[in-house]
Amino acid sequence: MIVVDSTGIIIKVFPVSTSSYGVGNKAHSNKTPPGMHMISGKYGENEDIGTVFRFLSSTGEKAEIIHDSIDVEDDLITTRIMHLRGMEEGINRGRGIDSYERHIYIHGTPEEGLIGIPASHGCIRMRNRDAIEVFDMTGENTLVYIIK
Repeated sequence: MIVVDSTGIIIKVFPVSTSSYGVGNKAHSNKTPPGMHMISGKYGENEDIGTVFRFLSSTGEKAEIIHDSIDVEDDLITTRIMHLRGMEEGINRGRGIDSYERHIYIHGTPEEGLIGIPASHGCIRMRNRDAIEVFDMTGENTLVYIIK
């Protein structure tokens, strides 16, 4: 992920993981949707690293952060969530392809050892400390462009 300022200057680059199923927009495909998105909601401010979320709310549980390249059964969402809304009708917005309705997020993961390779179920996964940094440097309505 590349974070740029309003003039297009690169501020910072972060490694991420996208879907192990590839790029695509169909509901229930578990693919990462392409195109222009906007952060439409932010969740988890001030939560501890490893806090587990379900339905955009903290469960009160803490995940064990795994630094080895191990894929565990659960696809947990941890630490911070930035909910993405598709901005392109017919690409990531609309019936059956809507990123917001598909619950596509930028979020932390306990599987930090898999960052940099496709491993998610559609979301953009980040190391937890990186997710906090991006969460803190962005606001709602920040644009996010996902390239194939």
